[in-house]
Amino acid sequence: MAETAGALRELVEAGKIRHVGVSNYTTEQISEFAETLPVETLQPPYHLFRRDIEEAILPYTRRHDIGVLVYGPLAHGLLTGTFDENTVFPSDDWRSKSSVFRGEAYRRNLAVVRELQQFAAARGMTVSQLAIAWTLAHPAVHVAIVGSRRAGHVDESLAAADISLSEEDRAEIDKIMAAAAPVAGPSPEGM
Repeated sequence: MAETAGALRELVEAGKIRHVGVSNYTTEQISEFAETLPVETLQPPYHLFRRDIEEAILPYTRRHDIGVLVYGPLAHGLLTGTFDENTVFPSDDWRSKSSVFRGEAYRRNLAVVRELQQFAAARGMTVSQLAIAWTLAHPAVHVAIVGSRRAGHVDESLAAADISLSEEDRAEIDKIMAAAAPVAGPSPEGM
């Protein structure tokens, strides 16, 4: 950590870069890195099915004024509402090899997504917009990085930034999510 942070500090001091952020770091790694150079941003995975960063990472980033740019707010497509039990991913798609997108846990999560779709539709939004708005509603999250395969999806995703979820909405979402199978483990980069 010290060697990497030191090299980046030299680049900042030379004016070659202005800011330094890290991705997928634990609080311990951020703290160790910060002994040499302050961490300005963190990029972790975060979505309705993967909330592990709420325990330690998000409180840490708030305490240390670290910007958080989460990735995967749509759970790698699961929260788009476009998948069903018959969805087949191409063999070169990492999801075709992931247990997250197969078996009983996948079917269980598809049922949860259908409930979220009904909840979202009753409030005039798509399930994708709901998922993004929920992610952005966390006070420690500053940015949600959303991938898209079609240009029209970009406009839909952008509209989520204007959606405010009430405390009651978030409580109802938590109730729906209680039936979900957790999605944790390796990120697509590790597949």
